[in-house]
Amino acid sequence: MSAVEYTSVKSVAGPLLIVEGVEGAAYGEIVEVITPSGEKRMGQVLEAREGLAVVQVFEGTTGLNTKNTKVRFTGRTAKIGVSIEMLGRIFNGRGKPIDGGPEIVPEKELDINGYPLNPVSRKYPSDFIQTGISTIDGMNTLVRGQKLPIFSGSGLPHNQLAVQIARQAKVRGEGEKFAVVFAAMGITSEEANFFMEEFRRTGALEKAVVFINLASDPAIERILTPRIALTVAEYLAFEKDMHVLVILTDMTNYCEALREIAAARNEVPGRRGYPGYMYTDLATLYERAGRAKGKKGTITQIPILTMPDDDITHPIPDLTGYITEGQIVLSRELHRKGIYPPIDVLPSLSRLAGSGQGPGKTREDHKKVVNQAYAAYAEGRSLRDLVAVVGEEALTERDKAYLKFADEFEKRFVNQGKDEDRSIEETLDLLWELLAILPEEELKRVDKELIMKYHPKYRK
Repeated sequence: MSAVEYTSVKSVAGPLLIVEGVEGAAYGEIVEVITPSGEKRMGQVLEAREGLAVVQVFEGTTGLNTKNTKVRFTGRTAKIGVSIEMLGRIFNGRGKPIDGGPEIVPEKELDINGYPLNPVSRKYPSDFIQTGISTIDGMNTLVRGQKLPIFSGSGLPHNQLAVQIARQAKVRGEGEKFAVVFAAMGITSEEANFFMEEFRRTGALEKAVVFINLASDPAIERILTPRIALTVAEYLAFEKDMHVLVILTDMTNYCEALREIAAARNEVPGRRGYPGYMYTDLATLYERAGRAKGKKGTITQIPILTMPDDDITHPIPDLTGYITEGQIVLSRELHRKGIYPPIDVLPSLSRLAGSGQGPGKTREDHKKVVNQAYAAYAEGRSLRDLVAVVGEEALTERDKAYLKFADEFEKRFVNQGKDEDRSIEETLDLLWELLAILPEEELKRVDKELIMKYHPKYRK
């Protein structure tokens, strides 16, 4: 379709242009906006109906008027030029380099909206991804092709955790190619500098493609950023046979941008002012993770979101939980204790963990020892409430052992250094050391053969 130019701008409302007399415009179509001074800006059609189009201008509407502004409808949807040369580079939220390097020479151009994997062509996720973080690898195992969000709160160290996962994540096996696509949305300049510096300092940038959308950038760009990142991930996974981990932070900022645009369009709001189609919109992003039959590469997603007021029933974590396969929950209480990463393993869950555990993937004792540790930690946590009422002196020796286990579990297992990269073997051995605090007869969830093989008392 050839480009068509209009000068019939009816009104300018915030970041939106209302253009009359438009024929054949399509939702998502890219437009060029020529300002009265001759400056060229880019935009996208948010709404198209007979004789009218609503356009969001990426660079904002400052300086535009209804008399001398021209709008050219290009007939194209938003696309990104992709290349293997994108590895090791940092881009803005629209895919333009911001690291001082040259423009990317694309091998091909791909539509950023992509297509969720056909359910019939999906393969069940089952291969372990090692993040080097014990609470994830041991208790909430991440597998290739999974989507496992992190539910955080304002002021919690999710940015440090995101960088650590991006730096340490790896797939086990000879000759497996691995890459990280990192997309940050609505972040401050300080946070952007932190991410860029950390990626460069640690050398993680070599295997990563980084997209950074600042809080000062237009809301529509925040809508594009995760789609661009996932398009690059699909290219690396399904055309270059790489195992790709996509980290999206902060999905709360993304949803706020959705709400802002919906309000500008005078849409009827849904729960807490968010658009009624937010579930569908989030699903179009999350469902782009997975494994496909006949393809060697995989896409695994870790979306990170901050829960407003630490409310896990808020629409953003609530809808995310429906679509994804579990959640990793950061705890403010653990953070106050100085524990990093402050992951609370009890409300956390990886629904696909079982398929990534066991012989040939992690180790034969993985499932059993984790079940025992969960049960022991849960009992130790409940005993803390009892101690607050009756005092520790009233506890039996058995109860005191469980109480000690819970304390040591947080200090030694949950807590680890920001640069500490634990192998799955180190993680499981540490669990056995902690379970040795309990009387052996309490290890009822672990087979006797495994106790004889891995318990510190019997290990040679």
